[in-house]
Amino acid sequence: MSQLRSDAAEPLPSVEGALSFIVPQDTKPVFHSTALTGGEAKIFFELEDVSVPVADMRPIAENLSVDTQGFELLHHETQVDDLYDDAAVDSTYHAEVEDILRERFDATHVAIFDVTRRSDDTGGARNPDGLRGPATRVHVDYTVASGPQRAKDVLSEAEYERLIEAGARILQVNVWRPISGPVKRSPLALADASSIATEELVATDQVFADRVGEIYQVAHGAGQRWYYASEIDRDEILLIKGWDSIDDGRARFTPHGAFELQETGPDAQPRESIEVRTFVIIE
Repeated sequence: MSQLRSDAAEPLPSVEGALSFIVPQDTKPVFHSTALTGGEAKIFFELEDVSVPVADMRPIAENLSVDTQGFELLHHETQVDDLYDDAAVDSTYHAEVEDILRERFDATHVAIFDVTRRSDDTGGARNPDGLRGPATRVHVDYTVASGPQRAKDVLSEAEYERLIEAGARILQVNVWRPISGPVKRSPLALADASSIATEELVATDQVFADRVGEIYQVAHGAGQRWYYASEIDRDEILLIKGWDSIDDGRARFTPHGAFELQETGPDAQPRESIEVRTFVIIE
């Protein structure tokens, strides 16, 4: 393993990972979502794979913050035995996620609006709307425009406006967990949000059957810092901030994407994960 120096001045163990970045272009990029195609997303822009050092976040896990780096690694044991059981996820797991986020952020309300399972096994992981594989293109789920719009869609426009006018803070946070572990292939790489330049976030249209959303694809930059959690297990979760209603210098958008570990053995089990998208409301 190579060594990567962190802001704490201590070298962190790291691996080389090939991440998939967008190549900037003159026109706004667009792609057709998996929900529209029924299979793989169809993209209409150029990508480039760039090998970058990806540091193990474990030695600095206690110092990570969604407001500074944009992500956190926490210990949490779920009471749900089968995370492919939709009924158990909708009831017990939703309640667990809500409790985690209420406690972590002293939140007044947590609104869960999407659950996605992913696997790098043949075909992908089973979801009510089809099979999903790992998201390999480096991206952010929401933008400065689509974050507020999605919050209005989920909470209602009237409630969103009431909260903002009352001085409330609204965060979009993903809760990511391995379904089985430890993860030894296709782990999730996350960028330190403070190392991403504004011009490296490329607003991209995401076309669905009934609407057009917007996410950030990410262009490669020399100053970017990337992290992953080595052999993350089922009793651990990643909190990933996708958008924040407050724009005061804290992290707002956290790029992430799956990558291949060079030392992965041929018998390594598939990476299976479940991610829950939420809006966290702090009044």
